[in-house]
Amino acid sequence: MSADETDSSLFSDYAPLKGTFDECFDADGKVRPETERVVQLLESLGGREFRTRQRLADTTFLKSGITFSVYSDRRGAERIFPFDLIPRIIPGAEWERVRTGLQQRIRALNFFLNDVYSDQRILAEDVVPRDLVLGASGYTPEVSGIRPPGGIYVHIAGIDLIRGPDGEFVVLEDNARTPSGVSYVLENRMMMKKVFPHVFAESRVMGVEEYPIRLRDALAAVGPAPDDEDGTAVLTPGPFNSAYFEHSFLARRMGVPLVEGRDLFVDRDRLYAKTTLGPRRIDVLYRRIDDPFLDPEVFRKDSALGVPGLVRAYAKGNVALANAIGNGVVDDKGIYPYVPDMIRFYLSEEPILGQVPTYVCAREDDLAYVLDHVGELVIKAVNEAGGYGMLIGPQASRRERKDFAERIRSNPRNYIAQPRIELSTCPTWTSRGVGPRRVDLRPYVVTGRDDPWVLPGGLTRVALVEGSYVVNSSQGGGSKDTWVLEETAS
Repeated sequence: MSADETDSSLFSDYAPLKGTFDECFDADGKVRPETERVVQLLESLGGREFRTRQRLADTTFLKSGITFSVYSDRRGAERIFPFDLIPRIIPGAEWERVRTGLQQRIRALNFFLNDVYSDQRILAEDVVPRDLVLGASGYTPEVSGIRPPGGIYVHIAGIDLIRGPDGEFVVLEDNARTPSGVSYVLENRMMMKKVFPHVFAESRVMGVEEYPIRLRDALAAVGPAPDDEDGTAVLTPGPFNSAYFEHSFLARRMGVPLVEGRDLFVDRDRLYAKTTLGPRRIDVLYRRIDDPFLDPEVFRKDSALGVPGLVRAYAKGNVALANAIGNGVVDDKGIYPYVPDMIRFYLSEEPILGQVPTYVCAREDDLAYVLDHVGELVIKAVNEAGGYGMLIGPQASRRERKDFAERIRSNPRNYIAQPRIELSTCPTWTSRGVGPRRVDLRPYVVTGRDDPWVLPGGLTRVALVEGSYVVNSSQGGGSKDTWVLEETAS
């Protein structure tokens, strides 16, 4: 009998996945105290009513155009980002550690980028290997010596976190170029309020709605124009980009123009937008275009997406780019293992958040180990994303392992490897009722001239395929609303 043919208890048959940390239920199947109230509220709905509301959410997302595209899909069809109505619960006290750890990490990454594109002290002292940094595909020597307005490189970050079997959050990777997904966080929250108004109201959930205002204010704070001139715009590659929905969504929510490269021009090293009322000065550009396409005068000559002269205006300090050019060096998965050393070097602090043990194939000893243990490790290309360029050794065939080993031998710098972590699980609605599915978390961190601000919660991605470790939407994953619960007075 399918889940929508019965009005049975929602969680009555739920069984946590062995060997993982389930965020709602303990190993004995008992609900955790911090999630008990939410579970009770959802339980009161019953399976049939829950199914009805899940269908309502799916239909609303599709009609509202809340979609994404997958370039590798030959059908070229837009898809809704699958949304699971069972929220992920994070207690406020636990979130506080995550929040402070993320703030610490972003401060260190900003120091590192300022250093790498100027004095390179951290390289001179061999805290991070010089060859590894300067050989990174994201390292951009064209901007060496250019200090962005306010000295901020990482205005918007999406730091991917996972929970291992011990239940502790650790950093999986950094996204400091053009991190996406926050629009789904905001849309998911609006949907939960509509579909489960009573459950939401009773659960004391921290708000996420202020994100667009926080982002707008942070961007305006680093702009070189006077405070009374609002010259912020969002630069998009256009409607055929997979994240175009998010670009237009954020521009609308911030109350700023959405522009394409053809709408902009540089005159006397200043950036302007073409409008029906004449040129309008742009002094902050939230760009959702990758570095190589930003300015055909400096990078790819064939780019029709960027703006000729943009780097000149940037170098003169006449426009702030969010995020800054050159941030890709810290997104490189080969640099990731050194972030704890950056924290110690620049902040004289111990890292608050842990990381996943990582083998860097550019290091001779690590390479030998990885090649001897391909079948036991998760191997990743250092500049790929979305679940691409990755081998999950324990699940791969002998042929796949052999082919991947050859790729590593031919270009060791392009690969890192990590032990397979048993990602934490959350109860998730499936065609057979509620079952455990693996999740990760992408919190968003916004930095202007003040301390970094962390959005409470973030984008929880969930592997909807049973047994899967891959949570990316392009690989069949979906999302959940992340509820950070307010601390109750004792």
